Amino acid sequence: MKFSFAPHTIYFKRPFKISHGMRTSTPIVITQLECDGVIGYGEASLPPYLVETQESVFVFLNRASKLLALYKTPDKLEEIIKQVDLLAPFNTAAKASVDIALHDLYGKLHNIPCWKMFNADKNATPNTSFTFGIDTPEILKNKVEETREYKILKIKLNGEDDKLTINTIRSVTDKPIAIDVNQGWKNKFEALKMIEWLENKNVLFVEQPLPKENIEDAFWLFQNSPLPIFADEAIQRYSDIESIKHCYDGINIKFMKCGGMFEAHRMIERARELNLKILLGCMSETSCAISAAAQLSPLINYADLDGSLLIKNDLFDGVRFVNGKIMLDDLPGIGAFQKV
Repeated sequence: MKFSFAPHTIYFKRPFKISHGMRTSTPIVITQLECDGVIGYGEASLPPYLVETQESVFVFLNRASKLLALYKTPDKLEEIIKQVDLLAPFNTAAKASVDIALHDLYGKLHNIPCWKMFNADKNATPNTSFTFGIDTPEILKNKVEETREYKILKIKLNGEDDKLTINTIRSVTDKPIAIDVNQGWKNKFEALKMIEWLENKNVLFVEQPLPKENIEDAFWLFQNSPLPIFADEAIQRYSDIESIKHCYDGINIKFMKCGGMFEAHRMIERARELNLKILLGCMSETSCAISAAAQLSPLINYADLDGSLLIKNDLFDGVRFVNGKIMLDDLPGIGAFQKV
């Protein structure tokens, strides 16, 4: 049986256009795995703050191709993914591209959607939040109007004009909001004051308020905070869960951080055992990676899977959102198809 490995990159003729008006570009690598004429698609998204580049992804994929050549089909899915993971440390976005492509290919060959492979209920999907970057009050108000179909908003804060940002949002909507600080609050006492101020602002949780290395401060804030605290930068993979489980109420799982669907599912199962809440997040990604993440969304508490909604040059057709709710179908694999 034919099982070929054909990675390639997409160089955009124009940069990604994020909906909040920033002109920015995120390089990606689309990976194709083929077996008996059937193609599985995967994606590595490489935002600037990750250490991976298109070049480093290619180096890893070239190594992975030699491993994949040893298998005739993707049927030994778990074994293959574990072997790919052992090829090199880190390289999680590159690993995610292979993992997603393998799941997509396996699903297509066996005519089964990935959500069913993980014993998920396709009707139990959550709403995705819609992310607002740091911006002027006028632009923030316009965004609220533009995104009125979405039930949950995710608001970025950085410790500068945070109260102005929240007051601006609250002047035009009472929708639930998730706060993402991206390690922006440096002092635990000031962080607690801000969280106490947010307590009555219909906030669902606060994500990564302090620098990830401040474990003692994170534990203190976790003990004193009236709002749930979620880890993002402080957790990457399954192996990180034990070290942060007593410092946070929940974790943010992202494919590009953890290595793909298989590892994310392991993290979900362990988080459930520990009674940690689960947020499934994303980078700036096309509907390829977002559709893959959506397959696991019935298993989690919160979703922040708006990556493909924030770009203007999506390469794939995939998961749909109806009034903000993630909609899964019965298409095999991840349910995404490359645009012609």
